[in-house]
Amino acid sequence: MTTYDAVVVGARVAGASTAMLLARAGAKVLLLERSPYGSDTLSTHGLMRAGVLQLSRWGLLDQVAAAGTPPVTRTLFHYPGSSPVRISIRASQGVPALYAPRRKVLDRILVDAAVDAGVEVRHGVSVTDLLTDVGGRVTGVRGVDAANRTFTAYARTTIGADGIRSTVASAVHAPVERTSAAGGAVLYGYFEGFPTEGYEWAYGSATAAGLIPTNDGQTCVFVGTTPERLRLARRAGAGTGHATRVDTGTGTGTGTGTGTGTDAAFAELFGLAAPRLRHRLESATRVGGLRGWSGQRGHIRRSHGAGWALVGDAGYFRDPITTHGMTDALRDAELLADALLAAWAGQRPEAIALAAYQAKRDALSSQLFEVSDRIAAYEWEATEIHQLLREVSSAMSDEVSLLQTLPPRPLRPVATVMDGLVSADMPSAGR
Repeated sequence: MTTYDAVVVGARVAGASTAMLLARAGAKVLLLERSPYGSDTLSTHGLMRAGVLQLSRWGLLDQVAAAGTPPVTRTLFHYPGSSPVRISIRASQGVPALYAPRRKVLDRILVDAAVDAGVEVRHGVSVTDLLTDVGGRVTGVRGVDAANRTFTAYARTTIGADGIRSTVASAVHAPVERTSAAGGAVLYGYFEGFPTEGYEWAYGSATAAGLIPTNDGQTCVFVGTTPERLRLARRAGAGTGHATRVDTGTGTGTGTGTGTGTDAAFAELFGLAAPRLRHRLESATRVGGLRGWSGQRGHIRRSHGAGWALVGDAGYFRDPITTHGMTDALRDAELLADALLAAWAGQRPEAIALAAYQAKRDALSSQLFEVSDRIAAYEWEATEIHQLLREVSSAMSDEVSLLQTLPPRPLRPVATVMDGLVSADMPSAGR
């Protein structure tokens, strides 16, 4: 019987980071992912200061830069009827600039770092069920590999890092403790020949847009609005020709495509949010199709129980209009890893350690969850968006302040009290 200290389901930002941090501390970890190694995924992929700080603390920021991810040293805000507001991003210890790596770049770096730390990684596998003992404690996972062969893996803790529609969260019936009122709609694509001064955010009448410089000399350009307004814009655009469907209905889809209706809606909404930037869009060349999501409301789930924990979107998701999802995932990976290591080493009871993890995550997330919900409702006036963005900035500052107080982490595996833990006090095999 193969046993681990942790089985992590999902090898994206949250899961790969959590697995890496646990393994660097001496834990035996299995990391499972259904998608191919190095594949892309739905994301606006802008890292904020806290996310860059985490990658720097973990010794991985140099790899992000070496992959050709352009440094971002300025943020511009475009408001109706006024000149752009330019804010320089001051370099600080661990944060020379901001970065927005493509997910096929960042996820690969994190998975490779997990492998270097000793994590066993399996791609192309799907978890179908959880194992439990007679007392109901989760003891591992059951799944199928790419060849449709079944497998089981036992662990002291099973971690769900498998996204909004988490199999782990569903299997343990993790209750949703909070749900947002709004769920916005977003379309985005990658463009060549679309210069930016850095991160650029624009706000119009019930619309928003963003320009995010990323790898390969491309710019990720997104538009946001309400689901109803997006549907109307696509329907109106489709009247001029055939529209190919883009997946905007699931919140986790990876649909791509082009078509008169979708293309016209994208151009119309961008023009409403950023009329002064429309010429840049018209001069640029899109690479690939548009992608998006619509109507996915935010949630905060109870993220711990006997033998299980949730991290990333599986436990906490808020509307992506504030482009903070990857930063959240990197932060929460460390909070969860520290809680588990303390519990496994006997420093704190498991239930108390994991409850403290969720409490700290929720305290750091609450303000940003609320303000993202208000922005995603698109009911604000031009004068109100300034205050909402100030609240976003305040929430991010609190997050950075916490991360700066955390102790340095080992950059490679170390021998600790964790060594050999997996062989002791393991739960018996369950169903």
